[in-house]
Amino acid sequence: MNLSYLHKRLSVLLFVCAVSLGAHAHVMSIDTTSYVDMDELVITATRTPRSLKDTPVLTRVISRKDIAQTDATDLRDLLQQELPGVEFTYSMNQKLNMNVGGFAGQSVLILVDGERLAGETMENIDFSRIDMNNVERIEIVRGAQSALYGAGAVGGVINIITRSAQEPWSLNLNARLADHREQRYGGVFGLKQGKVGNMLDMQYTSVDNYTVCLDYVDDCEFRRVYGGNTLSVKDKLQYTPIDNLKLTARAGYFFKEMTTDIDVYERCRDFSGGLKAEYTISKKDFLEVSASYDQYDKSDFLRLWGTDVLDYRNLQMSLRTMYNRTLRTKDILTVGGDYMRDYLRTYQFADGVGRVQHTGDLFAQYDCFLGKSWEVIGALRWDCLSDGKASSQLTGKLALCYKIDALTLRAGYAGGFRAPTLKEKYSYFNMVGDIYIKGNENLMAERSHNINLSAEYAWKNYSLSASVSYNDITDRITSTAPQQGTMGEYYIQYMNMPSAQVLGIDFLAQARWTLDGGHRLKARANYVFTREWLSQGGMTPYCPARPHSFNLRLDWDKQWTSFYGTTFSVLGRVLSSVDYETMQMDYPFATRQVHNPAYTIWKLQLQNRLGEAVSLNIALDNVFNYAPKVYYFNSPVTLGINLMAGISVDLERLF
Repeated sequence: MNLSYLHKRLSVLLFVCAVSLGAHAHVMSIDTTSYVDMDELVITATRTPRSLKDTPVLTRVISRKDIAQTDATDLRDLLQQELPGVEFTYSMNQKLNMNVGGFAGQSVLILVDGERLAGETMENIDFSRIDMNNVERIEIVRGAQSALYGAGAVGGVINIITRSAQEPWSLNLNARLADHREQRYGGVFGLKQGKVGNMLDMQYTSVDNYTVCLDYVDDCEFRRVYGGNTLSVKDKLQYTPIDNLKLTARAGYFFKEMTTDIDVYERCRDFSGGLKAEYTISKKDFLEVSASYDQYDKSDFLRLWGTDVLDYRNLQMSLRTMYNRTLRTKDILTVGGDYMRDYLRTYQFADGVGRVQHTGDLFAQYDCFLGKSWEVIGALRWDCLSDGKASSQLTGKLALCYKIDALTLRAGYAGGFRAPTLKEKYSYFNMVGDIYIKGNENLMAERSHNINLSAEYAWKNYSLSASVSYNDITDRITSTAPQQGTMGEYYIQYMNMPSAQVLGIDFLAQARWTLDGGHRLKARANYVFTREWLSQGGMTPYCPARPHSFNLRLDWDKQWTSFYGTTFSVLGRVLSSVDYETMQMDYPFATRQVHNPAYTIWKLQLQNRLGEAVSLNIALDNVFNYAPKVYYFNSPVTLGINLMAGISVDLERLF
């Protein structure tokens, strides 16, 4: 059976499901369960457990169930489907860049269980490291969060919470096939016996290279999308020797091989580990201590010689401690300190010598309750860095929250900063041809001042929220326009932009109903407006934000029998056009303006549940067969419709 025939058959199947949905759309009753579990505990916004409805900082949660229904396999795929204003683009050699509401990836802090990740050569992390098999939930807090998390949290924090073993034993096996011979196979094994729990996650992925732009199309910024193989192994061990003490150990290994050249493969490896102790001293006192290790290596595998040549290594080691004290009835005082050693060795350093930066910090936060309706939270943090002019940074935060019945109003100010990276300060390398990238040891830290206002209404099955955020950024780290050196070479140098401003407006509406005959319907619409004002003197960001973005999601669910149920989902993503400046690689070296048109991507997904153990997923991504006429770095890399099919089996539920 060929692929086009499968496409046609699947389209008919999904159309029948859509017709069935329309035929049963008479509402009989309202489901009193909210679209989002507002009582779910979250930790990212305040670094203390709080219910989602009571957190003084607006927080978005993507649950494990949401992840399953999107059919997302990695972090990039999930965030693009769930969050408007988030876009991933390619850079040189197809390294991924992320933009979140006008902030590039290096200004949005990504954590796994509260721990930082070693970086990539383009200042982002390797997003393919994070698969969705073992994720319990993802907590997203937008706006500056440096008062709690330090450098890099200028545009927000994305904290990925992994699963812990909850049942005596569990074993999930899953597989997925898609176009370009994409194959994904994984398994998650959980074991909990007495005081010990363990969760082991393994994932393997393989996908072929494919061509997106033909040779006769001159304007393309890239022509092929590189495939390859990835292997991820992660383990999380928890031990509770006494009721008030929990010990956690984690370890991980990641391997990726990209087939970028017939004779040279690009290989990436990551080794990670950590220890954490959580001690409940009393009903009012809590102590957390942790240590973590993350090493990310990149090498060129010379196939003809069978050897690896290391060209990049980022090693981060950190120690963290945090103490919470409950005062009066509900007030919480949080104090803590962190230390991190950041080591970077890369071919991008002219002398080939590795560089080290040490960072230490102290922070304090006070969460004060004024009656039943008012809450005020303030935080202050001091960071000390060993290298460069950004050696000392003081950031603060003040948030006000007012709750009355189903309405929550929030207002706040937060400071943020991003210290220049070792690469931005010390790089000197030939990027392509006669074009050089030069670091700048005189870089100042990027500073931001964030003012945010939000209103949220959550009642029964309805949830509405609106937020406005304004960021004033000084000394924004960017790069110069191309310049010619004294020897005739062209170079780009990192610099501080005098000022920049980013305005973000976010509207979110969610609802859930129960229909006649046991049909259940969920809907979510999310719109984000982003506006950037940039001063003169540097290049337009490589990954500029699109002004308008809109996400729509509809889920229809029906349990037909005690054994069989279905969920039909429609996911839409609409992005406006964007204009930006990019480098022109031909001689003479120059820049050019690029207009990247608006586009819309729709995805249809059918999930079939067989009992409590088996889930069969079939999806059509990009159902209207959109493909860019010219592939820029900001273009989606699709060639058109993508057919996906997968299966997930929880073996413990079969018995």
